[in-house]
Amino acid sequence: MTTEQTLDLAGIGVGPFNLSLAAHLDSIPELGVRFFEQRDRLDWHPGLMLPNADLQTSFLKDLVTATHPTSPWSFLAYLVAQKRFLKFLNAEFEATPRREFANYLEWAANGLPNLQFNTPVREISFDRSAFKLRFDDASCSARHIALGIGLSPFLPPWADAQLGEDCFHSSKTRRHLDGMTGERIVVIGGGQSGAEIMLHLLSEGRHTPAEIKWVSRRPNFEPLDATPFTNELFTPEYVDSFRRLGEDRRHALVASQKLAADGASASTLRALYRRIYAMKYLEDSDVDIGLLPHRDVIEVDRQGKEFKLVMRNGFDGGIEVITARTIILATGYTFKFPEFLAPLKDRISFDRHGNFILGDDFSVKWDGPRRHHIFALNAGRSSYGVAEPQLSLTAWRSAVIVNALLCKPHFDLSLPPSVMRWSTGDDVYVKSAGGAVSIAG
Repeated sequence: MTTEQTLDLAGIGVGPFNLSLAAHLDSIPELGVRFFEQRDRLDWHPGLMLPNADLQTSFLKDLVTATHPTSPWSFLAYLVAQKRFLKFLNAEFEATPRREFANYLEWAANGLPNLQFNTPVREISFDRSAFKLRFDDASCSARHIALGIGLSPFLPPWADAQLGEDCFHSSKTRRHLDGMTGERIVVIGGGQSGAEIMLHLLSEGRHTPAEIKWVSRRPNFEPLDATPFTNELFTPEYVDSFRRLGEDRRHALVASQKLAADGASASTLRALYRRIYAMKYLEDSDVDIGLLPHRDVIEVDRQGKEFKLVMRNGFDGGIEVITARTIILATGYTFKFPEFLAPLKDRISFDRHGNFILGDDFSVKWDGPRRHHIFALNAGRSSYGVAEPQLSLTAWRSAVIVNALLCKPHFDLSLPPSVMRWSTGDDVYVKSAGGAVSIAG
């Protein structure tokens, strides 16, 4: 790689979303593209790859199938390549094992020719004609860049001072699990990660903690809403309507749709409840299990080898204090501005919440030439809705970006009208002033 090389697109980060973009671009050899990743391989959420963890979405929502079903990089192509297509069908999984999907992603990453690992991007700047990417010992230029570095672990305000071997984010759970036998553990966070960690800690065939408490700010341990009409939120038609709303209304909608994207799978909750039932009533277990919904942890102090957690109970307004030897923070992820973009930060537009302002093609609004794009993947929940961080629209987003790169509809993204009418005037029946029924839109 030399400073004279100019790519059509440089991707930063190789996770599922940039991997999907790379898979789509693999079918367009006339474009010069390269994706750079600081790790030595793609390893999808290794810290949370617990046994029996499942996807919360269909395997058909893979890297390419929704927009490029003949691609050699589909999940079905992976099964055929592994010679277990029929075995997978015969297994009749209610949900695809997360390990299987992780293996699929790694298979695609190992096969695609336009990925480069062990190559951290240190800085990106812009001159008059291209973006300049600086690495440790090389550099290159690109007409466009695609940010696919993922989100950063979200930590409560009190957590920074407590982080260590006995207080850690759920993304590091696997590294710490074996050392927690016999301890008093608090799991904070009522979503899928918290549920999976609880189930694993209580699962049969392993030594369980002496005491374990599950704390959540949510009023109850609630399931993901995966019903058909809610799943309409994960369609391009909904995104199109969502995009037309003002910033405040978009943020309010995202907050109200939390369980559409951030609830625990009903199957996980059932398995966890059954496990607690068996321990309590069938096994006469002496493990102290505490389920504490509607609690907000407001303060944590370290006292020797223990933590004292002060919580506000949202159900009755009371204040409670518990202690723990280990705290696991299943508190999700958040957007963080990448340091390597520092030379461009003053040229980029942000909303009032500090998020990128994104266009219809997932490009960041900035003051540079309009023919040069900064595409941002998984950085636009407030711009595109609850589907943005999920796998559901991965292939569609990639196809949108490819069409923007080519300035033509290379992938056909046209769709028939949605069964849902989200916006005023979307072909809905209304009554006219005279009482007659007419059609608006």
